[in-house]
Amino acid sequence: MNKGNMVDKLISLRGDRSRMEVADKVGISVSALQMYENGQRVPRDDIKVKLARFYGVSVEYLFYDGDD
Repeated sequence: MNKGNMVDKLISLRGDRSRMEVADKVGISVSALQMYENGQRVPRDDIKVKLARFYGVSVEYLFYDGDD
């Protein structure tokens, strides 16, 4: 997993939405989302799935450099 790619994709997919909006819809804290977007922490597998579903992409694309 390339943390830089994960960070870029998470920020890009969030777009104009606030961190609070995304965190609420995914069921995580704003601080956790912030740490994922800053590359300070990698989400657990269940959170990876929730983020990928929310953004409408595959887990592989979002976290493992795969093509969606």
